[in-house]
Amino acid sequence: MDNRILGLHHITAIANSAQRNYDFYTRVLGLRLVKKTVNFDDPGTYHFYYGNEEGTPGTILTFFPWEGIGPGKNGVGMATEIGYSVPVGSLDSWAERFRETGVAVGEQAERFGARYMPFKDPDGLAISLIEHPDSRPAWETEAVRQAMATRGFHSITLTLQTVDATARLLTDLFGYELQAQDGNRYRFSTDAIDTASIVDLLEEPKGPIGRNAAGTNHHVAFRVANESVQMALRDKIMSQGLSITPKIDRDYFFSLYFREPGGVLFEIATDNPGFTVDEPLSALGTSLRLPKQYEASRVHIEKALPVLTT
Repeated sequence: MDNRILGLHHITAIANSAQRNYDFYTRVLGLRLVKKTVNFDDPGTYHFYYGNEEGTPGTILTFFPWEGIGPGKNGVGMATEIGYSVPVGSLDSWAERFRETGVAVGEQAERFGARYMPFKDPDGLAISLIEHPDSRPAWETEAVRQAMATRGFHSITLTLQTVDATARLLTDLFGYELQAQDGNRYRFSTDAIDTASIVDLLEEPKGPIGRNAAGTNHHVAFRVANESVQMALRDKIMSQGLSITPKIDRDYFFSLYFREPGGVLFEIATDNPGFTVDEPLSALGTSLRLPKQYEASRVHIEKALPVLTT
């Protein structure tokens, strides 16, 4: 493993309904629920993790489904579009599946030489399926087979008033390089890994400021191999005058949080210990797992959480 950022680790978004969120991501998009737990700061709210069979870093989309929170608004200072990698030639199959399941889907187009198709989840979260050769194993369901299944993240788009300071952070601290520019879209990628390696910066000097609620991204987590690499990176981030949290144990990885210069909340997350630390691989996501500080309150928490039919 490289002693630097290894692309995306996970992306966390906000939803308005736990059941609707679960139904869409497992039954329509065909992801595996790899962990069902609660928000560390709000244990009356679920925290869902979706990914491939193992919940490999770079495949993990997580949600805080705050019941009744209402819609947010995409805009400047936010991560505004999630890109998923899908097999080349699969977009027509996805378009048909989305039509059958009533998903709001846009027209197929091309960006930086790759075909993509935008759509929105039930809360309006902006996602694109991007045709890209990708050898990662997919989680397969009866409705979503290997020939079309998502492989994990392709990219994340950040919308900013100006890209300069964020670009310097990506290149000078994270090891990314500018690969291409198309109008006000700047594509950065890292050669530390060949998947989940792309960050697009979209410059909108007069764009409206975003507001976090349902249908928006809460934060973007970047991947490091272990805590040693993580803490060395923390020192570099602090040396740039940015405020960053101490290391936080999130049970399945260790985390640091800071706001990059454009206002987007970034996380640095480790590969260790992974999602099988408290459940066997075959049973991931099948039971409610609680952070140890909340285990004594399990009965109360279970009563407070919405009933989830899986």
